[in-house]
Amino acid sequence: MTAHIQAFFDPKTYTVSYVVADPATSRAAVIDPVLDFDFKSGRTTTDSADRVLDFIRQQGLQVDWIIETHAHADHISGARHIQKQAGGRIAIGAHIRDVQAVFKKLFNLERSFLPDGSQFDHLFADGEVFCIGNLEAKALLVPGHTPADMAYLIGDAVFVGDTLFMPDVGTARADFPGGDARQLYQSIRRLLDLPSQTAIYVCHDYPPASRQAQWKTTVGEQRASNIHVRDGIGEDEFVRMRKARDATLEVPTLILPSIQINVRGGQMPPPDDNGVSYLRIPVNAV
Repeated sequence: MTAHIQAFFDPKTYTVSYVVADPATSRAAVIDPVLDFDFKSGRTTTDSADRVLDFIRQQGLQVDWIIETHAHADHISGARHIQKQAGGRIAIGAHIRDVQAVFKKLFNLERSFLPDGSQFDHLFADGEVFCIGNLEAKALLVPGHTPADMAYLIGDAVFVGDTLFMPDVGTARADFPGGDARQLYQSIRRLLDLPSQTAIYVCHDYPPASRQAQWKTTVGEQRASNIHVRDGIGEDEFVRMRKARDATLEVPTLILPSIQINVRGGQMPPPDDNGVSYLRIPVNAV
């Protein structure tokens, strides 16, 4: 069956969020929603997530799932705001536990924070099949960017998170804790083994000056022209390129606040006795 897919691009973080709906039942999933965060003031707003909610209400949709492709380092998850307003189960890949264990240690998180995935309503296993109304969806483990990255195959479309970008941008970095360029190549080839007409929806676009932001491509287009991983580029060549390129990249602007929140399923840290939640900045540790 064919899903109705609506994209929402956030120009501040270059993130694309999606609503995927079954037209027959009006059941829907939200993928990678964004909570707006002003780093200078420490204030959050919900403009990006509210655009998604407005669409859900206008279309009369019932949210079954709020799905994360991974624990993002470049934006804060809006999953909790979506859930509070529209319901749905917050879900991510089961290997989020590995990511939580790394960052609990880095940020010295409170003792009550358990790296067991319990902060999410559901943890997807590799190959797990689930439904959005009458639409059949399948979770695919695609590690490399992080150990916990998942792609979601829904009908004839796949939502690839931070594995592939648009063909003229290439692929995601693999130098975060637990990342691995060789693993990333193998994950990408798993995706590119899907039928050539399969639609690929990316989580980010960093467009060159010659074009506006885009987020939809196909397996065939990626295999023909992705600048990092098109057909003919082998694993060793990709790994050399990825490691060299990653060595030149800056740390993402929002990595420190976003990771602390996203490993909690979009929940803020527990407030102190004054009622205020605080985020930690590890000095000389990243």
